[in-house]
Amino acid sequence: MSQAKSNFDQESLDLHALHRGKLEVTSKVPLATREDLSRAYTPGVAAVCLAIARDPRLVYTHTIKANTVAIVSDGSAILGIGNLGPEAALPVMEGKAILFKGFGGVDAFPICLATQNVEEIIQAVKMIAPVFGGINLEDISAPRCFEIENRLKEELDIPVMHDDQHGTATVVLAGLINALKIKRLAAADARVVICGAGAAGTAISYLLLEYGFRDIVVTDTKGIIGPTRRDLNPAKAKLSAATNPRGLAGSLATALTGADIFLGVSAPKIVTSEMVRLMRRDPIVFAMSNPTPEIMPDEAKSGGAFIIATGRSDFPNQVNNVLAFPGIFRGALDHGVRKITKCMLIAAARAIAGCVPDPVPERILPSPLELGIAEAVADAIR
Repeated sequence: MSQAKSNFDQESLDLHALHRGKLEVTSKVPLATREDLSRAYTPGVAAVCLAIARDPRLVYTHTIKANTVAIVSDGSAILGIGNLGPEAALPVMEGKAILFKGFGGVDAFPICLATQNVEEIIQAVKMIAPVFGGINLEDISAPRCFEIENRLKEELDIPVMHDDQHGTATVVLAGLINALKIKRLAAADARVVICGAGAAGTAISYLLLEYGFRDIVVTDTKGIIGPTRRDLNPAKAKLSAATNPRGLAGSLATALTGADIFLGVSAPKIVTSEMVRLMRRDPIVFAMSNPTPEIMPDEAKSGGAFIIATGRSDFPNQVNNVLAFPGIFRGALDHGVRKITKCMLIAAARAIAGCVPDPVPERILPSPLELGIAEAVADAIR
């Protein structure tokens, strides 16, 4: 595996250098004659400007706005690598843009900001918003990402979504819908442990609660988040109040004792097969830390795990955000959605789960390369 990873590292470096990035801008109209120039630019374009000035709604029918999303990052939480800054974030945002286009037909453009100040990020996004039909926030660290997203949702009239939060949560819920179907276990009866209280773990917690899960325990690097903790920031304090109904305290192992489901969005190799054995019979284990999971699938299986998912493409049941975000924004753009709600995300999760009509433990989620997923999600968003 290390050799394969090394090969992909070099191949990716070579690909990016060969093409000087992964994106380019192309024209939708011809520019071969004087008449072409006059229609596409001066003098004809002035009539379009005046028409939009008279009726701003025409910006959606006469410009790129109706099908264009800004992918905004400050580079503070790139993949699982860390805070590398805006330049280092650009390859990821370019990649996100081609996924938007390839899977959802959405034109997206990377915007990497040279600031990690909350107010400056909010103002920058508001200033560029007239060009875009939606804003996809990406790789912005918690807890700043919560305020940035909430403020932009309030202050803009176009859909805003932090994909690290809600894209991840949507795909996790989709996988759980099918996993619970296989186990014949109701969401309200399941005990869930979420390891990781950052952007993804927080969003997963709230979406599962909205769906109908009742017993969710969240842990961070210091253990269970609960009423005895005095070191919680405001976001974690709010999360504590919404979760841990049994008032547990202690370590991740304590949280896992008697649990049905483990959801890891934290750090590599922090769960052992012995810890999996502490869970109820035939547990569900989603170890999604990338590239190294909280526990490798073979070790989870040796501990008794019944259904296993990871964030990797080389194992079954990859929890991949590309199952969600192209279709979510496709639906939002097509149907004039101004705010993406939890109800829409649950509908999207059900649509993704429905792409696997007969789930089995080795297949609870569709492959991102299967046809029709983005269309199903977009229709659900409507």
